[in-house]
Amino acid sequence: MVNLILLLFFITACSSVDNSGSKTEGRSSDSIMKDDSGESKANTSDSVAMSEESSKKEETSIEQANVNNRMVIYEAQLHLRVKNFAGTLTSFEQMTKKYSGYLVESDVVKEEETVSGTMTIRIPNEYFQEFLNAVEGEAAEILQRNVNGKDVTEEFVDLESRLKSKRVVEARLLDFMKTAEKTEDLLQISSDLATVQEEIEQIVGKMNYLKNQTAFSTITITFFENELTVPKLDNKELNTWERTKKQFVTSLNWLISFISGIVVFFVGNLPVIIVFTLIVIVVYLFIKKRKRNYKTPS
Repeated sequence: MVNLILLLFFITACSSVDNSGSKTEGRSSDSIMKDDSGESKANTSDSVAMSEESSKKEETSIEQANVNNRMVIYEAQLHLRVKNFAGTLTSFEQMTKKYSGYLVESDVVKEEETVSGTMTIRIPNEYFQEFLNAVEGEAAEILQRNVNGKDVTEEFVDLESRLKSKRVVEARLLDFMKTAEKTEDLLQISSDLATVQEEIEQIVGKMNYLKNQTAFSTITITFFENELTVPKLDNKELNTWERTKKQFVTSLNWLISFISGIVVFFVGNLPVIIVFTLIVIVVYLFIKKRKRNYKTPS
C-alpha cells in the first residue's frame, strides 16, 4: 500500500515537471517568435526607407533630365555706350564668328555729334551667356540689359503628338486608297489625304521653327559713341594776303560793273538823252532871250 502511494506521488511529480518544462519551452518559443517578428519588421522598414530613397533619387534624376531637355527660346536686348564705335563694331563681328553665330541685321546711323548702330545676332544657346559677357566687356557703360526666355516644351510635345496622330491617319488613308474601287471613294480619299498631308507639313514647319529658335538665341545690341568736335583754325581765314587779293578783286569787279552799268545806261539811252538835251537847250535859249529882251527897253 505504501509502495503504491509512493508510485502515484512520483508519477504526479514527473507530470508537473513536464508541464513546467513545456510552459517554459512555450514561453521561450513565443519570445523567439516575437524577436523574429521584430527583426522582420525592422528589415521591412529599412527596405521601405531604401525604396523610398531610391524612388526619390529616380524622381530627381527624371526631373533633372526634363530640365535639361526643356526647349527655351532666349532673347536679349542690350543698350550700350562705347568709346570707339568703329572698333567695337569690328569686335562684335569677330565675336559673332568666334561663337559660331551669324549676323541677321546691322544698321549704322551718323548724326551731328553721335554715331550709333544696331546689330541683331543669333548665337548657339550653349554660348548665350558667354557671348553676353563678352559683349558687355566692350562697353564703356551698360545703359540697359534685358534677358528673357520662353519655354516652348509643352508646345513642341503637343506638336509631336499631333504629328503622330496625323501620320497614323495618313497611313490609313493610303491603305484605303489601295483598296478603294469606286472613283468617288478615290476622290474623297485623295481630298482627305491632301488635307492631312498639308496639316502634317504645317506641323513639321512649326516644329522646325521651334527647333531653330531654341537652338539659337537672338541678341539685339544697340550701341553709340558721342563724338566731341573741336573747332580747328582755318588757315585760309588767317592768310591776310589772300584776303587782300580777294577783296581787291571784289572791289575791281564792283567798279568795272559800275562803269559798265553807266556805259550801258548812257549808250543804250543815247537817243532819248539827245532828244532830252536838245529840248533842254531850246528851253534854255528861249528863256535867256526873253530875259534879254526884257532888259533892253529899260
